Amino acid sequence: MKRSFQDYLFTLAVLTSVVRPILSLPPANYSWGLEKALRTELFENANYSAFQRPVKKVDVKVALTLLTVNELNVRDQILSVSGYLSISWDDWRLSWSNTSATSQDYSNIDSLFSTEVNVWTPALIIENSIHDMSVISDIKIPMRIKSDGKIFWSPSGVYRVSCESDITYYPLDRQMCFIKISTWGYTKSEITLFMDENTPVDTTFYSENGEWDFLSSAGHTPSSQVRGGTWYSTLSFSITLRRKPVYHALNTLFPVILMTFLIPMVYKLPTESGEKMSYSLTVLLAYAVYLSLISDNIPSTSKSVCLLSLYLGVTLAFSTVSVNIVIFIIYAYFQEEKKAPYWANRIYKKIQTMRAKKKCDADVNKVVPSIKGEKNDTDVLGTVSESEQNNNEMNTLTYRRLSEILDHLFFVVYLTATILITIVFLVSIIINFYSSD
Repeated sequence: MKRSFQDYLFTLAVLTSVVRPILSLPPANYSWGLEKALRTELFENANYSAFQRPVKKVDVKVALTLLTVNELNVRDQILSVSGYLSISWDDWRLSWSNTSATSQDYSNIDSLFSTEVNVWTPALIIENSIHDMSVISDIKIPMRIKSDGKIFWSPSGVYRVSCESDITYYPLDRQMCFIKISTWGYTKSEITLFMDENTPVDTTFYSENGEWDFLSSAGHTPSSQVRGGTWYSTLSFSITLRRKPVYHALNTLFPVILMTFLIPMVYKLPTESGEKMSYSLTVLLAYAVYLSLISDNIPSTSKSVCLLSLYLGVTLAFSTVSVNIVIFIIYAYFQEEKKAPYWANRIYKKIQTMRAKKKCDADVNKVVPSIKGEKNDTDVLGTVSESEQNNNEMNTLTYRRLSEILDHLFFVVYLTATILITIVFLVSIIINFYSSD
């Protein structure tokens, strides 16, 4: 007996009423067995391969979390920081949010954890590393796999990178260093790196360094680099640091500036004391020692000139010239009343004549008029005769007198020069220290 169409409809309605409650059951609660079933379905039943990237071109997001600056060695141009990279990408093969694509409902499992042994990971390197140029890898750090297939991985480490130092304003300097990241093996058409535009460098957990102040950080996406004729995706993170001033101000700048003002003091030291020459040589040697100490702390580079080295060099030159001047002054002093050279006498007499003439004019203008309103001829003649007498009695310049004049002259010259170069030096480094980036 053939069944009618109405019978088929009735049977379908009965089956629907029975199956619908089963299909509408809530998802199973999380359990060890449920997660194991999900892992088996994703990695084994689907024949997942950790050597195959999920799509032809994978977008990889990278951010840096900076924990602390361990060291910035300006001389060796090395920056050492502790932190971790936050790397994320999408792998649709590890998604279970679509219940129609899985054998059962796994929506109560929010995340899975795995390692790079089982999951495909982008091959990245620290391009300017000086310690280890291998691909970033750590099988002990788990990856978090979300239900939508998004993967988060945060490998940590101590990154030692090269940092080109600017020593112009040492020791009140600021340095900008870069941590450069690039893909390895995968070209730009296979992996593209980009960063979080809001917080490319996270400093929430940053711990202060004893020598350097953290000023700022930023992310940069430079043009891709070519290696062997192939383009590779790159990005970099910049870290700007400023040296803390107290230690170097007290132990470097303060002694150097104080020593600078010792140079003009040699001209106030009496020649007959016998210490003039030894004093000059002591100051000269002290500056030579400080210059060598400063040179040991700055890199041997010609890209920038250290203002402190320049200041020490100029002061050292002043001190060297001063030694020669002191030798001549001592020589002149012990010539006693011997007549000075002809050129020195000519200059001396011209200066004395000018001074006498100026004094004579001043004295004439001070003559008091007589009661009748006429000039007192006696006062005028007396003033003129006194000036002529002074000119006639002008002594010839002797070596001893010349040594005294040179002492006074070079004290003023050296003190003025020392003050000027010190002010220029201090103003330059202080303005740079407090200037904004």
